[in-house]
Amino acid sequence: MEDRFTGVEAVSRRRSLEPALEYIRAHLSEPLRLEALAALCDLSLWRFARVFRERVGVSPGRYVNALRIQHAQKLLSQGVPAARAASEVGFYDQSHLNRRFKRECGMTPREYQQSRSAAC
Repeated sequence: MEDRFTGVEAVSRRRSLEPALEYIRAHLSEPLRLEALAALCDLSLWRFARVFRERVGVSPGRYVNALRIQHAQKLLSQGVPAARAASEVGFYDQSHLNRRFKRECGMTPREYQQSRSAAC
């Protein structure tokens, strides 16, 4: 009976998303390949994407984008220029940040900074 639980625990650990989530948080400013994240969890690309969506509630791409936007918001709130924030959080350039930020937040990074400075 104990072997049976050990086997279930091993499968559970293997299918855990924690290695990928830790890797995403640690390497947010770098390009993140779905294949590499899936390999960290010992899952096929398609299985990883499906399990990720089921457990996290969004696709891996949307999850990474949301984390990058949150990090950019913190930097912008501290007065960091948008171009520098873009490179620090893993966007290709300021234009890429602007498009994603506006889609997610409904305003540009500059408008966000202005609204934060007006609130203080």
